[in-house]
Amino acid sequence: MICAVPDDRKRVRTDDEPPYGRYAFLNPYNLSLLVGASATAAATGHWWIAVCAAATEGLWMLFAPDSKILQRTLWEKRWQRSKRGDVEDRQNKKFLRLTPEDQVRATALRDQRARINQLAADNPTLAVDLMKDELAKLDGLLEDFLDLAIVCGRCETQLRGFDVVDLQRRWQFYQDQVKHFPKGDKRSDVAAKNIEVLGQRRNRMDAMQRNLQTARGHMDLMENSFRLLGDEIVTMADPTELATRLDDLRIGVQAIRETSEEVEEAYDEVEEPGKQMRG
Repeated sequence: MICAVPDDRKRVRTDDEPPYGRYAFLNPYNLSLLVGASATAAATGHWWIAVCAAATEGLWMLFAPDSKILQRTLWEKRWQRSKRGDVEDRQNKKFLRLTPEDQVRATALRDQRARINQLAADNPTLAVDLMKDELAKLDGLLEDFLDLAIVCGRCETQLRGFDVVDLQRRWQFYQDQVKHFPKGDKRSDVAAKNIEVLGQRRNRMDAMQRNLQTARGHMDLMENSFRLLGDEIVTMADPTELATRLDDLRIGVQAIRETSEEVEEAYDEVEEPGKQMRG
């Protein structure tokens, strides 16, 4: 990440800031004037029209991107619409990856978020502070819910492919080989390695099962918290109450996501050598 020193005269744009320069240039009014002036100059042969248009465009691009009035009245709204569209597109793609059951839950949570937004707008105490900051966290939590549902679906798919009976059968087979062949026999050594890998697989599956249960529980917590918030927000007077609750939910989601990634990576590391040995 690049850190830039703030400059009162020039905005240093990051990915989270509106592209004011692009908005100033690529808007229908500016482009129409440029094209119109160029066409008029070409048609009449009065090239001074094009020169004047270029000079005017230069002044426009020099001052317009930093105009607070234009930013506030036009471009920040455009930026918010653009970000909202990006978020909705991303969420819709995640939504399609969910199981039908989780799609129903996600739809209900989205409806609950809309209800909370409306109730917050109707609460004069929270309308200013909450609408700007805390309601944005609801959008993030909705996406976190989708992420958790995807993690759960992936874990459930892997767990369905885990054959406990076959693992126990293989375990017993290699245990018998270790007992049957004398110590130092290569067949006994390979059997011992297979027992080690099978034990690691079982441990990873147990960890994945625990992570799945934790993630499902946190999804329930998010749904219950949204419902509770819908009950409380009508009379809520302090936005910090909501901020603390939503921040705790997001911290929990991040912890689950990191644990899930660690479990899946460990499972892959164990699964690959196990396949090679069985082959």
